[in-house]
Amino acid sequence: MTAAAKLSIPGYVAGVWDIDPVHSDVSFTVPHMMVSKVRGRFGRFSGRIVTGEDVTGSSVTATVEAASVDTGNEWRDKDVRSASFLDVENHPLWTFRSTGVRVDGDGLVADGDLTIKGITRPVSLALEVNGIVPDTAGGTRAGLSASTTIDRNDFGVTVKLPLDGGGVVVGEKVQITLEIEAVLRQA
Repeated sequence: MTAAAKLSIPGYVAGVWDIDPVHSDVSFTVPHMMVSKVRGRFGRFSGRIVTGEDVTGSSVTATVEAASVDTGNEWRDKDVRSASFLDVENHPLWTFRSTGVRVDGDGLVADGDLTIKGITRPVSLALEVNGIVPDTAGGTRAGLSASTTIDRNDFGVTVKLPLDGGGVVVGEKVQITLEIEAVLRQA
């Protein structure tokens, strides 16, 4: 019995799924001033999930519009969009393309390539399937949660804002969290 066969996902079906941006969230958390965390989200993104006959034969592609960043503060958002941070004028899109899905204990991991500011690095997203259910329109929906932590320096976001007493204004580790609802394409 394969590891994938041991993982039970009620309602699992092979097919092509489109991410529903109205019912999904792409967000991040970054340390601020060495004492707290700032949260933000991206308002415009899209993606496709292809589930294989076996979950390990699945794949994910996704795109995030970097300029859609929203931290709840207009001044900070303008700074984050600038060349000092995300440089959205020259790098308007982030992309993720999975290279494999694997079973890890009781959960799943999507390994893939994340591109930010034109720099591509491998990342692993811890996945949780929240459920697969029929929707009110006669279709099928799946809910997924995913998370990873990246070092912003690895993606060319290397601005240093030192504090007088030591440390930095913006931390280097960025936690990315995805709450995804996807709709199965009808045959």
